[in-house]
Amino acid sequence: MDRTSQTKRFRQVTQEDVAREVGVSRTLVSFAFRGAAGVSDETKLAILDAAKRLGYRHNAVAADLASKRPSTVGLYLLDLSNEIFVDIFSGVSEGLSAAKNRLILSVSHSRGRVDAGSVESLIEARVGIVIAATLLDPDERVRELARSVPLVCVTRRVEGLDSVYSDDRAAGKAATEHLLSLGHTRIAHMTAASHEGHGERLRAYEETMRAAGLVPQVVVAEDYTQEAAERAAFSFLVASDRPTAVFAHNDELALGVRETAHVLGLEVPRDLSLVGHDDSRVAKLHGIDLTSVDLHAIELGRAAGVAALERLANPDLPVIDRKFEPRLVVRGSTAHVGTPSSRR
Repeated sequence: MDRTSQTKRFRQVTQEDVAREVGVSRTLVSFAFRGAAGVSDETKLAILDAAKRLGYRHNAVAADLASKRPSTVGLYLLDLSNEIFVDIFSGVSEGLSAAKNRLILSVSHSRGRVDAGSVESLIEARVGIVIAATLLDPDERVRELARSVPLVCVTRRVEGLDSVYSDDRAAGKAATEHLLSLGHTRIAHMTAASHEGHGERLRAYEETMRAAGLVPQVVVAEDYTQEAAERAAFSFLVASDRPTAVFAHNDELALGVRETAHVLGLEVPRDLSLVGHDDSRVAKLHGIDLTSVDLHAIELGRAAGVAALERLANPDLPVIDRKFEPRLVVRGSTAHVGTPSSRR
């Protein structure tokens, strides 16, 4: 096959091709795909049939850009290696399911670090709104992004912007009080780099410890991944006055601490009680059985999807502020101090 034949074979079919096939104007073809008035049912059926035969694909992005109110929804996810963001994606999809809005996904490649480029790629795609889970940028930078495109912030509240989030302060307090109720006094908190709007769990932990007359112990990992937690946990788990309990910022960090404890011969929960946050799928697995705070990820995503549709339909709506109350799910990774070993 010569190059000219190949070019013809792979040339993209256009609306002009469909119009020529049916014997109508290109404008009429455009009206048919947009569902606009002025096209009879018979003509529309002929246009759609011809488009299918020719292999024409309607350019929904171009059509959206041509409209006065773009309806495409952009979704930014911080880290797909953390399955909590997969749950948020599922929830967003459910929230948008009643509408016909297209969804464009962008995922950060920064593993827990600020990655403005992934969000800006959605803005450059001229989406009508961006659902962002989770932005690590300072509040002012987030508000600056929102001047280019409406934003719905998920898992984080930003003053003046639509936000759907779980009460992190309540989560931190519940996790710490649970460990205190089990008689633990040496309770550490593992977190990672601090970002504006993401420190409430840490602050609640510190306040709850001080209210109990205890000294907080904060361990900072390189990032929010299991691997980083494994490295960071070693130094404090080999100490003579090591903590008897750890509350981790998320389940991935908790699992990293668990792995290092296992390597050092420490048994969970006999030697070390563990609490995570997110209540991810892996936390529920037999053999992991991680006590964790459920932030209702799917519900957060669903509410964010609905909020995005509401904002697209009415740009002048008051700011949407939806706070979910977290729930501590107690499993087998926490126990009273001095609990006998389960081993025989």
